[in-house]
Amino acid sequence: MMERRDFLTAWLAASATLATVLTPLPAASQDKYPSRPIHLVVPFPPGGVTDVVGRLWADKAKAELGTIVIDNRGGAGGTIGAAEVARAAPDGYTLLLGNTSNIVINPVTMPNPPYDPLKAFAPIAIITEIPTSIVIHPSVPAKNLRELIAYAKANPGKLSYGSAGAGTATNLSGELFKDLGGNLDIVHIPYKGAGPGMADLISGHIPMFTPNITAQVLSLHEAGKVRILAINAPKRIKAAPNIPTAEEAGVPGMVVLVFNGLFAPAGTPKAVLDRIAQVNKKVMNDPDMQKVLNKAGAEGVTDSSPAEATKFVSVEIKRWTPVLKATAPKK
Repeated sequence: MMERRDFLTAWLAASATLATVLTPLPAASQDKYPSRPIHLVVPFPPGGVTDVVGRLWADKAKAELGTIVIDNRGGAGGTIGAAEVARAAPDGYTLLLGNTSNIVINPVTMPNPPYDPLKAFAPIAIITEIPTSIVIHPSVPAKNLRELIAYAKANPGKLSYGSAGAGTATNLSGELFKDLGGNLDIVHIPYKGAGPGMADLISGHIPMFTPNITAQVLSLHEAGKVRILAINAPKRIKAAPNIPTAEEAGVPGMVVLVFNGLFAPAGTPKAVLDRIAQVNKKVMNDPDMQKVLNKAGAEGVTDSSPAEATKFVSVEIKRWTPVLKATAPKK
């Protein structure tokens, strides 16, 4: 009998201890995230626009999230790094700085994409939007977008535009402009990056280019070496308030934005996503952050959320898929 009583006493004591362990802790004690360094995968080499945005963000976010390690995993237009994040543990310690290339363009244009962007990732926030533009050499007889369209129609096949490469957002800009301008006959010349294309534009080897807006492009415009006719954004950008949008210049629907956003592997807990999104809003509303981004021609998004980012990505994929398929090389 004594042994049974001792057993019951021990069992009750153990049960009480187990109950203490399993009892939900106060919110402050539960909120352990993050408890170790976060890895932010930038799927491009160091020095590019996406890398700069990622490092700026990490530097501002570390006050709230602790150590954030930048992992540059370049290759295949950002697809290699994105695929690594898609396969990572959904615990909030591996994040992706995704953009238009690896979230929208590549999954549509690649024959066997390694991930489905709508299923592989949990969007956290869109942090920047960088519009493309329509830029011409000063020798082209057009002072605005309507005059450029009229010139192209009067000279079918004689006008060409350069892009940063086939399948890039700059290529999409040129093709969308041709379509919305009235099926314009303008020849596409793809370059291996924006640098070589802009160099040929400045020298007059090509008459037109459709680059992402950058501080360099704005500087060349101000110096009179190139002429930005329009910026393909829904509204005028802070870095160039005197340059009209393409829609203002007479081409409705001409909006092409290269976005950068934060993504986690699908299945990451909502509490973790919300925590990062909350920190992101603080980062993106920081005046210094906004100043640096605006100077570079990027528009910082200050109020994005997981729900809004998810909707944004879905709309972009739906909007660009038919254009991408129509412009893809015929097999």
